Amino acid sequence: MKNIFFRQAVTACLLLLSGFVATDAQQILPGGNPRPGATHPVQDHPPSEQKKKDPGSKEGETIIKENTEVVTLTVTVTDPYNRLVTGLDRQHFEVFEDKVKQNVEYFKDDDAPASVGIIFDVSGSMRTKLPRSREALKAFIQTCHGDDDFFLVTFNQLASSIADFTDGNTLSGKLTLLEGHGQTAVYDAAYLGVEKVQHGRHSKRALLLISDGQDNSSRYTFNELRKLLKEADVQIYCIGIVEEGADAGGPLDLAGQSILEEIAHVTGGQAFFPRSAAELEDATTRIALELRHQYSLGYLPTTARRDGKWHKIKVQVNPPRGLPHLTVRAKDGYYAVPK
Repeated sequence: MKNIFFRQAVTACLLLLSGFVATDAQQILPGGNPRPGATHPVQDHPPSEQKKKDPGSKEGETIIKENTEVVTLTVTVTDPYNRLVTGLDRQHFEVFEDKVKQNVEYFKDDDAPASVGIIFDVSGSMRTKLPRSREALKAFIQTCHGDDDFFLVTFNQLASSIADFTDGNTLSGKLTLLEGHGQTAVYDAAYLGVEKVQHGRHSKRALLLISDGQDNSSRYTFNELRKLLKEADVQIYCIGIVEEGADAGGPLDLAGQSILEEIAHVTGGQAFFPRSAAELEDATTRIALELRHQYSLGYLPTTARRDGKWHKIKVQVNPPRGLPHLTVRAKDGYYAVPK
């Protein structure tokens, strides 16, 4: 009986939280400004998720491990021109778990703050690229939500926590002190960032990883890092930097690019490879905008199984009349961990 009353109480709370003022769908223009009329009503944070590690996983799966019956999703929607789409309502989304349609009981699209870690390469090969990278990071911070909290991890052959959770202005000041030297420990830095961001005060958490080359100095292996990424509820966005005007096919493109793409894919983020200062700033601004214009959906699985198995999730969007086909990005599924 207690479980039944608990489930009913959770459902009632979710229904109260899911109130939403319907708006017409709006597209974020390249400059980052929504068209007039877009609104983002503020609501409570989504139901909390507790994570546990699981030794087994399938290749290519983004893994979130739930300790409650509520399954929550962070969803990004883009149009055919890769522009972010805002203003959709609950009725425009369909969620399937193991091919069974679920009832979306929780929905919001407000501009919620996030805890963001910046993982910044200061190896010797970055020395000439630091000035434009610093400027791009400042543009990223300026575009982020005003209540975001940030931390900074820098790495060469060692990963170091330079700034604990703080505001954007304080972090920007730390960027002026960076100098490039040494080798590159990408895996160690990403590992440290994933562990550290778990202590952020916001339920939405993300990392921005900036590097110009493949790993040559980490203690952790890529497989060890990949396992951690599958178990963490953190989106990672990667930016691979090359010399301005460089042709494709360099070391970053052959090995480092595939690594950065895989890191982003596993976590539901994205990877960018700008080849000019303007493209770099565009990429960081794009990431900041995406973090601010994502949808949060929640549902109670129709079969509340605690079988410890992987349950595949698929999110579909049915746009209102007048909008083209839209693309959805969300996590692939979760493990139903027994209580």
